[in-house]
Amino acid sequence: MYDFKKVERKWMDRYEKSDYFSVNLDKSNKPFYNLMMFPYPSASGLHIGNMYSFIGADVYGRYMKLQGYDVYEPIGFDAFGIHSENYALKVGKNPFELTPESIKYFRDEQLKKIGNIFDWSSEVITSSQDYYKWTQWIFVKLFKAGLAEKRNSTVNWCPSCKTVLADEQVIDGKCERCDTEIQKKEMSQWFFKITKYADRLLDNLEKLDWTEVTKNIQKSWIGRSEGATVFFQVKNKDIEIETFTTRPDTVYGVTYLVLAPEYKYTRELIVQDKKEEFKTFIDRVKKMDEAERTSITRSKNGMFTGSYAIHPLTGKKLPIWIGDYVLADYGTGAVMAVPAHDERDYDFAKKYGLEIKQVIDCDKDDLPYIEKGIMINSEEYSGWKSEDFIEKIDKVSYCMRKTVNYHLHDWCVSRQRYWGPPIPIVYCDNCGIVPVPEKDLPVKLPQTDDFVPDGSGLAPLARNKDFVETICPKCGKPAKRETDVSDNFLDSAWYFLRYVSPGDSEKPFDSNRVKKWLPVDMYIGGNEHANLHLMYSRFITMALHDLGYLPFEEPFRSFRGHGLIIKDGQKMSKSKGNTVNPNDYFDTHGVDALRTYLMFMGNFLEGGDFRDSGMDATKRFINRVWDVSNMPEGESSTELKIKMAETVDKVRYSIENIKYNTAVAAIMEFINEAMKEKCIERKIILDLARLLSPFAPFISEEIHETKGGKGTILDSGFPKGYEKYKEIATIVVPVQINGKMRGKVEVNKDAGQKEILEKAQEDKNLARYIEGKDVKKVIYIKDKIMNIIVK
Repeated sequence: MYDFKKVERKWMDRYEKSDYFSVNLDKSNKPFYNLMMFPYPSASGLHIGNMYSFIGADVYGRYMKLQGYDVYEPIGFDAFGIHSENYALKVGKNPFELTPESIKYFRDEQLKKIGNIFDWSSEVITSSQDYYKWTQWIFVKLFKAGLAEKRNSTVNWCPSCKTVLADEQVIDGKCERCDTEIQKKEMSQWFFKITKYADRLLDNLEKLDWTEVTKNIQKSWIGRSEGATVFFQVKNKDIEIETFTTRPDTVYGVTYLVLAPEYKYTRELIVQDKKEEFKTFIDRVKKMDEAERTSITRSKNGMFTGSYAIHPLTGKKLPIWIGDYVLADYGTGAVMAVPAHDERDYDFAKKYGLEIKQVIDCDKDDLPYIEKGIMINSEEYSGWKSEDFIEKIDKVSYCMRKTVNYHLHDWCVSRQRYWGPPIPIVYCDNCGIVPVPEKDLPVKLPQTDDFVPDGSGLAPLARNKDFVETICPKCGKPAKRETDVSDNFLDSAWYFLRYVSPGDSEKPFDSNRVKKWLPVDMYIGGNEHANLHLMYSRFITMALHDLGYLPFEEPFRSFRGHGLIIKDGQKMSKSKGNTVNPNDYFDTHGVDALRTYLMFMGNFLEGGDFRDSGMDATKRFINRVWDVSNMPEGESSTELKIKMAETVDKVRYSIENIKYNTAVAAIMEFINEAMKEKCIERKIILDLARLLSPFAPFISEEIHETKGGKGTILDSGFPKGYEKYKEIATIVVPVQINGKMRGKVEVNKDAGQKEILEKAQEDKNLARYIEGKDVKKVIYIKDKIMNIIVK
């Protein structure tokens, strides 16, 4: 019986004491940077979803090391931020004390046990001063470049976390961290001008070797829309309402305007006898979250302000309404309503009895008609094609102009919390806003017990007089520090750069190492970070490139976004009691079995259903591998060598295409065939171990050493030398005649269509269906089936 505990403990110790996976970042001849998303040390331990991601990334790194690359697989801890701080508050400890304890557990009891080829000598921790010094340096650089500014804005406020959230951290109107419904607040915040990079962020996606679903998520979030800005003057007021539309060809069909309740001019436009109605309306809206307000299935509510706007082309009076479905921070916060050609506007107009004017030719029964077409009821433009009018929009009126709009908003980086890098800004009555000089970085986060957020809108540091009061670095007069800390997504937006120079106290990253190792060759992680970490990392990289610090503008050459794990057909949650602690399986089934099962239970890019029965079966498979490796040595059959040739090809293809489950399946098939043998030659066993080593490293290392191997198995190379067996491998191809199964032919694997057709014509059984007839068409699915169409 295979003693997995003994073997795995042995190799865990060996890995820790050796330098098998330490990479000389300066002298490497064949660099390959294999990156995974570093964890938040913010809970009682890493869950199975974390392990799924880390192991999936490691499989690829191990494979590339077998291919002869100097694989650099660093790891660290995203230790600052709301996740770690909330956990500290939950357990009643100061994050200064708890975070190191959590990191130690994550590192020693979990990450060092899972068999990954981590280079621990390059560990980074974002809450360490030698890291966040450079996070602050990036802030200062962006501020000096005009890419960081403080301004008043309506922001997302989480009443539970007591801090502002970026748009990307709000999911369906709720905090992505604690699931509390967010509120809107008017506050002065720091923003990074990511919108200046919107076009580049969008256009570059076409050049990236990324999972398509990840790219599509980013495209949707950036949300580039081409259309027109249309200005409407308010009647008898010095107010101009700006709207955006993707269908300026319907402008003559505008019959009313709708404003967000929070729109900057809404209160001015509410006439006196509508004030009480507005108060009731706004109170009702405040109780709705963003998801409810924008739901396409909910009936839309509104009220007339009592004010009118003037149509810029017709001069007609247009009633101005407010609607609970219009958001102040989406677009301009004002909508020009064309009910004849927009479903939402149509429903609203029908509900409140507003005019519906058709301006695109169609049957009236087809309203709302949302397609482009021939313009009607549009004065001198009647008869024009929609496309022609849109093309010439800039010449129609001074009140209309071509515009490109984006869903993407600037990145709000202010956080009214304690556990994060203080924003390196000083406020001076004499000099205004002054960045902390680079020589004075880092601005140290003071250790204090007064760190609980109070919901006032001010960060806990605002209560720390010793921290707040300082001297202006410009004029030397008394000044005050910024008391907000920066979003922890800024910490993780550049960690892959710090990995190449983790101990450098003079600069954030070494330029020579950057040129050698970056951009990252392969990045594997969750798609849930597509609009957060991945977008922010791209922006920071572009900004640093433009400032002359990086020779590239995209950080990750390849990215593969994996799926999510469920348990026994259900989503995992603590409330259901079906979460999976990976440590539980270390002792009962072994790390190799856990790793292998996670990669086998489904397509890695789609996710899988974790079941204990699957773990049991995988443990039995690992035992069979051990049994095969201990069979008597001797000449293997030609059939087994042919099977090995096929397995080598399948494993290579599957890993390179992140189809890990089919790679494991191929190895399982090989084991089934190997168990039929009386003896197996040593090369076959060693190559079996090499193929298995990305998935089950510990048993593979043990087999390699038992059979005379030195060092780590990953230095022994990927299996080779089976070419001649691949050539003599045969397969059976089913043959149909006119769609009906008539027989089979045995041919060499990878045989071409011509060869298989000839074999079919030579086969006595098949020949009687073909002789004397014309072969009109041959359909051949490689190595699967042939259909011969005859007449």
